[in-house]
Amino acid sequence: MDLAGALEPTYSRERGNGFEPGAPRNAAGQPSFFTVDVPSEGNYRVTATLGGAQASDTTIKSELRRLMLDGVQLPAGATATRSFIVNVRTARIGAVPGATPPIEAGVVKLKEPRESKDEIWAWDQRITLEINGAQPALRSLVIEPVKVPTVFLLGDSTVADQSREPYSSWGQMLTALFKPTVAVANHAQSGETFRDSLARRRIDKILSVMQPGDTVLLQFGHNDQKQQKDGSGNAETYKAELRTHAERILARGGVPVVVSSMERRNFDPQGRFKPSLTEYADAARAVARDMKLAFIDLNAMSQQFYAALGPERSQAAHPMNNGKLDNTHHNNYGAMQLARLVALGLREARVPVAAQLRDDLGTIDPGKPQPPEQFRVAPSPGFTQQRPLGD
Repeated sequence: MDLAGALEPTYSRERGNGFEPGAPRNAAGQPSFFTVDVPSEGNYRVTATLGGAQASDTTIKSELRRLMLDGVQLPAGATATRSFIVNVRTARIGAVPGATPPIEAGVVKLKEPRESKDEIWAWDQRITLEINGAQPALRSLVIEPVKVPTVFLLGDSTVADQSREPYSSWGQMLTALFKPTVAVANHAQSGETFRDSLARRRIDKILSVMQPGDTVLLQFGHNDQKQQKDGSGNAETYKAELRTHAERILARGGVPVVVSSMERRNFDPQGRFKPSLTEYADAARAVARDMKLAFIDLNAMSQQFYAALGPERSQAAHPMNNGKLDNTHHNNYGAMQLARLVALGLREARVPVAAQLRDDLGTIDPGKPQPPEQFRVAPSPGFTQQRPLGD
């Protein structure tokens, strides 16, 4: 689908593409949203031609603020093409009789109204691009279906696509760390657990579309911990549910990767970091060891990250909500630092898909994060004081 010269009209169902109604049209510093209907769910390569008569600075995000191109700067009169992969999905689940256990046709039980309305861009059969940046300049788009490896994400609010500023997650930033040879499909959702993944059929959805060799990153813990408090679960049930996920992924030829939950920001009066998820990080590590699975110790790396910044500067990784710092969830800076640590973990665990990480990521060291004072990602329009589900 070549959309050269077709980037002006407002979206209509008949045309199948266009700018979202009411959105600004690429004025300087004003983000716009361009939507394209696609024939089916799956992975699509988007090739964008950028630049124009004036100097430009373009950032592109897809679906729910998944970062694809970050601040591509071009001088006046210059143009350039950049490609990235967008994963498109619907809530429908196709039957897979040969899976273990068999997967019956059905739908993902989306949260109402969060996913069915507020986050519908993540579930419709369309590609929606946020065209952003200090001086955005998008000249044309070419969109084509493509068969590439997919990295599926399954987890809680610290992984899930967050639809509005000031919240973000490492899952939304990981997309920008891969070459345009890999798709990232984020199936995480705020407030959820391994048990919710089973009950809402999120894992069934992944298993119904994944191909042999695809990677599935599994990171739960924050909300699973609450099941211990209400008496419905503990670290042992957490391990059993994690094993169930890993076994089913392996049976479909996938590559499960266990990720321990990053810590909440928490320092004692003496400025020493205080962990709160050790039991669940240990449980995740134990399952990975027993099943001989790749393991990313994001819990340990996040502690190094916070300790490196210290009690004061580490606040820069978290958003303010109604005048109070949210020490669990992250903003764009915190999300990007965690995404980089996940990328480091993929390399250190020698997960095959790590070969497709970008070559220009530089040194990644949890004890030497990017300085928050020098970090910037173009903020998306829309702001919320509603805290993501979960803690």
